[in-house]
Order: sequence, then C-alpha cells, then structure tokens
Amino acid sequence: GAAPRVRAVLVGYDEHFSFAKLSEACAHLRDPDCLLVATDRDPWHPLSDGSRTPGTGSLAAAVETASGRQALVVGKPSPYMFECITEHFSVDPARMLMVGDRLETDILFGHRCGMTTLLTLTGVSRLEEAQAYLASGQLDLVPHYYVESIADLMEGLED
Repeated sequence: GAAPRVRAVLVGYDEHFSFAKLSEACAHLRDPDCLLVATDRDPWHPLSDGSRTPGTGSLAAAVETASGRQALVVGKPSPYMFECITEHFSVDPARMLMVGDRLETDILFGHRCGMTTLLTLTGVSRLEEAQAYLASGQLDLVPHYYVESIADLMEGLED
C-alpha cells in the first residue's frame, strides 16, 4: 500500500545530514499540515581541539530556507520542554539552577523559566559577551553567576 502520511519533520543534530535528506524533508513539508520541528537553534558546537562543527540550527536553517517554512523550536531557549515538565511534576523554578555554556540558549532559557542561572566558561560563551549584554541592558542573557569550569562548581558544592 501507500506509505503512511508524514505528520512532522524533526530536525535534530545529524552528522549525516545530506542533500537527499533535505530533499525528502522538503517533499513532506509541501503538505501544509506537516509540522516542522527543530530541537534547537545552536549554529555550531565547539570541539575539543578548538574547532567547530555545525549545530542543529545550521541544519534547521537549511530546511527552513529550502522549504519556505519556519520551524517550531522545542529546545532551549524555548520554555516548551520546561512547561511540559511542570504540567506533570511539581517543581519550583526558583529552587533550580540552570547551568550552561551558551548565553543565547542556556542562560536565556533559565531566565525565561524563572531559574537562577550559572554560566560555565569552558564552552561557547565568554565572560566578555555577558558583560556586553549587561552593558546593553539585555539582562535575560546575563547569568546570575559564572564559573571557569564545572569542576569549580563541584568544588563549591563539596564545601
């Protein structure tokens, strides 16, 4: 019989993203009822040698451009996943700490969800970027705290 109708195209991290996959996604997205969902908009991820690899945001942008559709982003900084959790569990965001290495996703997510935020400086964002956001009044991108590395956080918890 006929192949089942695809109801959603999900774009996540994929080391094997290809023209063929992009074409197939676009074919499904010609159906206006087919959702386009992306896990995040991270443009790149750092590698241990200091280089970068394309992130899901790069792949989502390719699908959006080729299909003419806009993705629903369900990962950080969207509060969508946090809202799903709070529907089923009694959690107090004021008692939570969002730890992350990217101001534009992790720290913004924490602020949007009402959490205290901590930036670790071993990943993507630098302290100078946070200081620039502070100076420009973009407070949702400024962490409450920062540490050089997660190891520093662990030492503080042991004290």
